[in-house]
Amino acid sequence: MKLLLGTIKYDEFKWKLCGDLKVVALLLGLQLGYTKYYCFLCEWDSRDKKNHYVNKLWPKRTSLTPLEKNVVSPPLVFPEKIYLLPLHINLGLMENFVKGMDKTGLGLEYVRDKFRNMSDAKIKEGIFIRLQIRELMQDKQS
Repeated sequence: MKLLLGTIKYDEFKWKLCGDLKVVALLLGLQLGYTKYYCFLCEWDSRDKKNHYVNKLWPKRTSLTPLEKNVVSPPLVFPEKIYLLPLHINLGLMENFVKGMDKTGLGLEYVRDKFRNMSDAKIKEGIFIRLQIRELMQDKQS
């Protein structure tokens, strides 16, 4: 990544960057794979399962210091220079929305009826594709 940024003269132009979350992690020097603190915006603890949908405010990540909170190397760009892809935002919001729903409520039952060909496990985990999200957003009943 450092070589690529040098080739496009990133230091000279200081462009805003948009990429997949793995690319963002590489640019910011974060450890890849299943890690405890993989969010570059906050200190969300991926292993704290009991607080995932209870705790709404996780502390903001204040630094990207190597060898602390899954940072393996110095960042190549500033976090403020990175845009998140709208698809990642949509998928994340939909997943959190469905996981936060009452499992015995009418809302989840409506989603099951709307997507009868989807497995119950996928619905409970909030695994949707873009077309399904769009269909739910455009639905007058939901």
